[in-house]
Amino acid sequence: MKRKIFATLVVITLLFNLTGCAKAKELGRHQAQFLELFDTATTIIGYSETKEDFAEFAQMIYDNLKEYHELYDKYHDYEGINNIKTINDNAGIAPVKVDQRIIDLLLFSQEAYELSKGRVNVAFGSVLEVWHDYREEGMEDPSIAKLPPMELLKEKSKHTDISKMIINEADSTVYLEDPDMSLDVGAIAKGYATERVAQIAIEKGYTNGLLSVGGNVRAIGSRAEKEKSWNVGIQNPDLESEDQYLTILNLEDLSLVSSGDYERYYTVDGKEYHHIIDPNTLMPAQYFTAVSIVTEDSGLADALSTSIFNMPYEEGLALIEDLPGTEALWVFKNGDLKYSSGFEALIKK
Repeated sequence: MKRKIFATLVVITLLFNLTGCAKAKELGRHQAQFLELFDTATTIIGYSETKEDFAEFAQMIYDNLKEYHELYDKYHDYEGINNIKTINDNAGIAPVKVDQRIIDLLLFSQEAYELSKGRVNVAFGSVLEVWHDYREEGMEDPSIAKLPPMELLKEKSKHTDISKMIINEADSTVYLEDPDMSLDVGAIAKGYATERVAQIAIEKGYTNGLLSVGGNVRAIGSRAEKEKSWNVGIQNPDLESEDQYLTILNLEDLSLVSSGDYERYYTVDGKEYHHIIDPNTLMPAQYFTAVSIVTEDSGLADALSTSIFNMPYEEGLALIEDLPGTEALWVFKNGDLKYSSGFEALIKK
């Protein structure tokens, strides 16, 4: 069985020559990577005069991402921390006092829900848990892979009303009124955390860097070499193609996030079923192979990539064109590409 548990849709490509540039001789390019946060690979690239300076930058990124990872985790408990799992464990029981960073994420998630007309819903966890369990079982033993019964999915969908997520900002508490509700912030958490950490870096005076958290890319400033934009490639979702990238983009103080049908999937009766579930059908969305979003805020980019993956092209295009400074690329099932009006201006010439 063709099996790919994780594929990073956005691949960092740095296409430059460090020689022959006085500024590049003064500042060295450095890179760090770690694997344990947000269940994905994080890559940090930046320029600094010494390895020690870059190590300090990379450690700051790691430390802050780790805090967000623990706060937004729905699977694990951490000593002294009330997180998303804590909220879910107390559904229908009692409000949970949480860190302001959880309050901020959930307030943002409400805005994303309205903007996407329900295509991104952090209260959709009960349905996603069913798909997760069936997918994990099918990947572990393909011989018993099967689809979740629609009756079960419909029953679980009765417990996805985001209005029953009660946020008390004054008391800094979150309460799920429905005891069978479960929060799942997977569609927005990586991008949201990436943006918050990028802002922390900027506030500390860092002027150049490239963060990629599981393919959620955030460019801080430009490359130190001749102040050129960062070059970031969008991976071709056709993994058998000779062309590794669909295109290379010039990014400066922008985010790039992609969603696709080949990141996590399993196979049932010869057909692949991916992990992005359409709230309207309760099945994996079938409009596109991949979509990519470019905008300044990585949290918004993350939410939009799921949103437009779950809606027809015309509706998604209208949404993107109404958002200033936001562009999108759609990859259709037959391989055709379509762009929003300003996307091609970002392509590296």
